[in-house]
Amino acid sequence: MAKISVVGAGIGGMSAAARLAKQGHQVTVFENSDQSGGKCRTEWFGDYAFDTGPSLLTLPAVFRDLFLKTGKRIEHVLDISPVDPAFNYNFADGSKVTFPNLSNPKTYLEIEKSFGISASNSWRQIIERSEKMWEASRDSFIESELTSIWPLLLRRNLINQINQISPFTSLRSLSEKLNLDPHLKMIIDRYATYTGSDPRSAPAVLLTIAFVESTFGAWHIKGGIGQLSVALEQRCRDLGVDFQFKSLVTKILVERNKVEGVVLSDGKVVKSDLVVSNSDAEYTFNSLIGNEVSSARGERRKLKSATKSLAGFSLLLGLDNSKSKPVEVKHHNVYFPENYDLEFDQIFTQKVPVTDPTIYLCAPKDSSMVKGADKEAWFVLVNAPRHEPESGWDWKDGGQEYAQKIISKMDDLGLNVTNRLDFMEYRTPADLENYAMAPGGSIYGTSSNSPVSAFLRAKNRSKVKGLFCVGGSAHPGGGLPLVGISAEIVAKAIGKA
Repeated sequence: MAKISVVGAGIGGMSAAARLAKQGHQVTVFENSDQSGGKCRTEWFGDYAFDTGPSLLTLPAVFRDLFLKTGKRIEHVLDISPVDPAFNYNFADGSKVTFPNLSNPKTYLEIEKSFGISASNSWRQIIERSEKMWEASRDSFIESELTSIWPLLLRRNLINQINQISPFTSLRSLSEKLNLDPHLKMIIDRYATYTGSDPRSAPAVLLTIAFVESTFGAWHIKGGIGQLSVALEQRCRDLGVDFQFKSLVTKILVERNKVEGVVLSDGKVVKSDLVVSNSDAEYTFNSLIGNEVSSARGERRKLKSATKSLAGFSLLLGLDNSKSKPVEVKHHNVYFPENYDLEFDQIFTQKVPVTDPTIYLCAPKDSSMVKGADKEAWFVLVNAPRHEPESGWDWKDGGQEYAQKIISKMDDLGLNVTNRLDFMEYRTPADLENYAMAPGGSIYGTSSNSPVSAFLRAKNRSKVKGLFCVGGSAHPGGGLPLVGISAEIVAKAIGKA
């Protein structure tokens, strides 16, 4: 039995902790804040509850497997239901299209209604291509420990997989080659933002998101996606995991290239055989591990050369429909601007807040997330530049004005927010940096803005002996499903007691 310290009680940290405890290890989770979940939280403000991180669940099979293999089926502890329609896309020219959940044939019909048969047929090609990409990348890359590029290069079907994945083609270039309808191109572009990236640079393999969403669906957890964090914490406790909240890890002890434990902010030293870091990889290697640790230098170089993920500016809006006429919206809504390219220019090049941002609006049809029949809780997210006071944008000021700008745009879109507004809170990238220990407020650590971006993420098994990395900034990437997969990879790498 190994004594394992887990740094951070995010979804990745707790998923790894549960699997490791089930394997027979003694696991302690150290969390800086007073609650678990990391970015995945459902928070209450008066009469309103908001998912302040992930607001939908895809690939629920990842967590079904986790709960089943650690003691109990997920359906026994969480009420998970499909969201139909999955997405409602709105465009600046007034057109819109709705993507039904778990039905490609119905999606093709909806696209045909909105943009014609040619657009529908091209989306069918997209789904077929993305399925081939998924099959080519799932076993060899997504679900496997990425130790180096050589195992991939030595695969027997390498040439076929390269043809399918198109590693040197950007997501934007692929959609242009397929001659997509302009509206559908914007939907494809949005998939890049799922990894905090620019579609003009991000690899075409991100097209797999189209297949994953259409095949495995979009799901909601009653009470909010943050209930996943609550259930994971309880599963960990049931397995004997010890949680230490308000316990900031300030250093990972390393002697002769092997971890010896962690140091807490109060100076307490906790000896450990192994350490699993669920902290952002940049924070782990630049702040928690001393510069004298030579085996960590390679990871530092990789992280320095990688483009950082975009950040997010969010609004928590509590609406009272007794004040003014309600507006019918779907569960997941996207409102695209007229000039989508400008958004990426302003974030990645100019490093300024987007003047006309894409608006993502999550309006759960969940009565357990409000107190009162006339109440609605809306979570709004727009892409934003990182908090970089020295070289980019300083988010410590101007948040209130930017929040009002977004609300005004929503009013212009006919969403009637101002007249119904009962509660409002905004969160900037600086806020995300502070409470989630995410440098710059980057949502996903590094972006996927290059063909080799996957190899610039932190490896699950560090070159520092006994140190493992889990979560959105480590392999295979960000988003709840991939974070859950990263935990499974780490647990397998460590093995049973």
